[in-house]
Amino acid sequence: MSPAAQPDPASHLAYDDLDSLAQMRADAGSAQAHLPRARALADAARAAVRPAPSIRFEDYPREVAKRDVRVDEAAARLARHLGLG
Repeated sequence: MSPAAQPDPASHLAYDDLDSLAQMRADAGSAQAHLPRARALADAARAAVRPAPSIRFEDYPREVAKRDVRVDEAAARLARHLGLG
């Protein structure tokens, strides 16, 4: 890179005291949103203020329907060969 093509270091500061607080906050928020862990941290922050789940017995259903289990043809054949069915 030629000396004429190099950017001015003063124009690329990590922060700019001349910007408004709102602009600096927006810049910080934008930078944080692009960090790999930003979403995980945001999820954790939301979970931290969410109310705890209930531990009261009456808040949960007493009768829960069991799921139907389908055994397809390949699984049945495999079970027969293994002596399971």
